[in-house]
Amino acid sequence: MTYHDISSTLDSMILSASGWRGIFAKGGEEDGSSAISAASAAISSCAARVFARFLRRKTGTAEPVVIVGRDTRPTGACIEQAVLEALAEENCTVHRTHYAAAPETMAYARSLGDQGAAGGFLYISASHNPIGHNGLKFGLFDGGVLNADDAAALIAEFRREVEQGVPSAAAAHSPQIDVKSRCRAAYQAFIGSLIAGDGIGAAEMAAALKTALQKRPLGVVCDFNGSARAASIDSDFFPALGIEFAAINSTPGTIVHRIVPEGESLKPCCRLLEEYHQKNNAFMLGYVPDCDGDRGNLVVWDDALNAARPLEAQEVFALVCFSELCHLAWTGRTEKIAVAVNDATSMRVDRIAAAFGARVFRAEVGEANVVSLARRLRSEGWTVRILGEGAAGGTITHPSAVRDPLGTVMSVIKLLTLDGFCSAARPFHLPPLPESRPLPLASVIEALPPFITTGAYTPEALLKIKTTDHGKLKAAYQQVFLAHWEKTKQELAAYGIAIWHAFCYNGMDEYACDDDFGRAGKGGLKINLYGTEGSARAALWMRGSATEPVFRVMADVEGTGKAFERYLITWQRQMVLEADAASAN
Repeated sequence: MTYHDISSTLDSMILSASGWRGIFAKGGEEDGSSAISAASAAISSCAARVFARFLRRKTGTAEPVVIVGRDTRPTGACIEQAVLEALAEENCTVHRTHYAAAPETMAYARSLGDQGAAGGFLYISASHNPIGHNGLKFGLFDGGVLNADDAAALIAEFRREVEQGVPSAAAAHSPQIDVKSRCRAAYQAFIGSLIAGDGIGAAEMAAALKTALQKRPLGVVCDFNGSARAASIDSDFFPALGIEFAAINSTPGTIVHRIVPEGESLKPCCRLLEEYHQKNNAFMLGYVPDCDGDRGNLVVWDDALNAARPLEAQEVFALVCFSELCHLAWTGRTEKIAVAVNDATSMRVDRIAAAFGARVFRAEVGEANVVSLARRLRSEGWTVRILGEGAAGGTITHPSAVRDPLGTVMSVIKLLTLDGFCSAARPFHLPPLPESRPLPLASVIEALPPFITTGAYTPEALLKIKTTDHGKLKAAYQQVFLAHWEKTKQELAAYGIAIWHAFCYNGMDEYACDDDFGRAGKGGLKINLYGTEGSARAALWMRGSATEPVFRVMADVEGTGKAFERYLITWQRQMVLEADAASAN
């Protein structure tokens, strides 16, 4: 192994606050084998050493506790071994969770923090990326990933360490505790506060939910797809609430289809839900997690179709926002309510929030950005119960600081079963709750404001661009957009569009940038399109991914006009490619 090997491996990785990711499998991104290169092992070891030193400075503790967990990717064991040896060299006390969902690991981290322990977690995962990818996530004992400033400092130190030469890890011994059972117990204890809320009305919510599920029985199915959730609490959690539960692909590590829970990946769960609904019509919901189990998109039974169907990611997020705003109204909290989302979240959420008198705040794409924004809002006196990333269906329910499919599923269950839960949602004209069965979910979806949004993982959303300076690309895009606007504004007028305004998103900050699109840099750029009455009726969005080698574009359209969304996404792709050609020269 040479320095060039290590440098090349590092250059192929994407390092961001959301995680450090790259192709670790020797055979490439679709390779399902477990072997990693010597350079990948050295990179993993170096990352662990740098994190240990960061923790010593951050916590003032000579021997910090480090929780090490992983998802079920085949390369995880080799990366874990390199990490454990490096942490031993750094005299850390290691708590190994083995296979553990990311929310489970972070709940355990939070529990140690509550007990006064000092340290952080290192989680081995590449989330929804293909099977040959892997990576690392870092966080403290507040239960969330590092904020943007800490993440940037860690990345900078890591790069300096690599440049100085990465020594091989030597065999070393330090305290190492297997904590899988503790981890599950901490997650089980925490999930109750996530569902019922903290403070006002929590006990009443828990009791009401128990009564509601006895009155209106419900069944849930899951396609674990061999993910870390298959080793988590799910199979015990739902039956303990009186919810019937059935699952497939429940062996951790047996990954049978594409990891990202979108599109084709949801079809096996649809078939499973149909099978169980035919036996027992209480089965109305299903979910599919990604490999680390921190997000899960839904499939639902649709009476009108007499079949199960998948929900779009934006649809899932809108449903949960609606439910959690109902939750706040149910518990009597109606003042200074906020929803924190990323810039790629559909404006459907804005319409829903407005009906509850709530305000939507946006940050740049990235879990760390949204969580940090929510924390800042709470410090300013806002109540922020629901936050997340609509384009991925990733919902975060306070007090959690991580996406969690159990939170998603239970939020929908509250909506479908709790008496009086939707009473604050009169503008949406929901049907009355049936006496002895859950509210049909299709009725709730139909009642919400209609929007059509380009899916983040559809072919239309993905571009390969040559320009590496994304600020330069967006400055070129401004010139292209202005020229196109003059040519197409009459066509847009036929769709009710009269004016536009541009917004940039960097970290937690949103600001108007009509005069300079390039200010967005590597962050998000969004063009809101307004009607003559002054309300935003559609939007164009773009940003290069910080965790995948792709550039994403999106169109978001109010109403049910699929043709307008197709028109806008085609236009957006054309303009971005023109800007790329101009700025790459």
